[in-house]
Amino acid sequence: MHEHGAGAALVGLAALIHRRYSEICAVHDLTPAQAQLLCMLKDRPRGLTELSRLLGLARPGLSGLVDRIERRGLVQRDNPAHDRRAVTLSTTPLGQQIVDALYVDITSQLPDLLDDVAPDDRRIFERVASDIAAGGGFPGTCGGSCPTAAG
Repeated sequence: MHEHGAGAALVGLAALIHRRYSEICAVHDLTPAQAQLLCMLKDRPRGLTELSRLLGLARPGLSGLVDRIERRGLVQRDNPAHDRRAVTLSTTPLGQQIVDALYVDITSQLPDLLDDVAPDDRRIFERVASDIAAGGGFPGTCGGSCPTAAG
C-alpha cells in the first residue's frame, strides 16, 4: 500500500476499524451511530447542540437518531430548570449498562488489530493516531468518554 500514499492507507485503516467497530456494536444490538451517541453520554449528560457538533450531524439527523434510541429505552431527554428551551440527553440505567459493556468490548477488541505490529511500532502508531485524532477534535475518545471508530 506504500505506493498509493497515506490517503489510501488511511482509507484502508478506516474501513478495517469501522468493520471491527460495527461487529462489536452489533453484539450489543447497536448501530455504530447509536454506539457513538451512547459513548458520548457515558460519563455525563450533554446538550443536543454539543452532541450535534461532536457527531457532525445536523439537528434533524440527530433528532432521528435520538428518537430511535430513546424508543429503545436507552436515553432520556431532560429540560434543565434554568433554560426550558434547552434539551439535555442522558443514559437510562439500561443505556448505561449497555454502554459500559460496549466500552469494555471496544477497549479489549479493537486493539487486537495491532497484534501483529512490533511493540516499538505499536507505540509510534498509538502516538501518531492520538495526535491525528486530537487534531481532528477527537482527543483519542468520543467526546472524551469512549473509544470511537472511523466512519
